[in-house]
Amino acid sequence: MVHVLVKRVYESIGPDDGLRVLVDRVWPRGMKKEQVQAAVWAKDVAPSTALRKWYAHDRSKWEEFKTRYFAELDDRTEILSDLLDQAAKGPLTLLFSARDTECNQAVALREYLLARFKGRAR
Repeated sequence: MVHVLVKRVYESIGPDDGLRVLVDRVWPRGMKKEQVQAAVWAKDVAPSTALRKWYAHDRSKWEEFKTRYFAELDDRTEILSDLLDQAAKGPLTLLFSARDTECNQAVALREYLLARFKGRAR
């Protein structure tokens, strides 16, 4: 079983966070490295700047955002494979800074990773 958690970077660090990975392309406002406590800043798995600007956290675009984002992720197999390997070893927490806690790149990335993990386990 794989545990991929999603957490807003401004939330406190929990004992069950496991490996903390920041998945924003832009560093979170007002946060110092020591506060984030991310083992990895995975800018390369964040949505492209063009996609991020197009989406602009407009929930009416959520499904299309995920489709476009997943297409971008399909080209990033090496880093995604590393994340899946880490998730198989223990908890993986994807950190994000968006205000919207339900429709953001970390939530979409979690969905993508879990789907890939199921396919990999077969």
